Amino acid sequence: MTVDRLLTVHQVAERLGTGLRFPRRLIEERRITFVKVGRHVRIPESAVDEYVSAHTVEPILLRPSAYRRAA
Repeated sequence: MTVDRLLTVHQVAERLGTGLRFPRRLIEERRITFVKVGRHVRIPESAVDEYVSAHTVEPILLRPSAYRRAA
């Protein structure tokens, strides 16, 4: 069994490139998995990876003819 590294809210915010309010809102709205350790809240590293994967938007590949401008 592999133990997942638990991150603080501050570490998650840094990893996502956001302010502290964003991961706190994810926790409050229960949109990300978290662990309560006494009064402290920790987020498993894998939960952050899953959140990023689930919300990654792939680019649309256009055909070369779509790049031409209409005359």
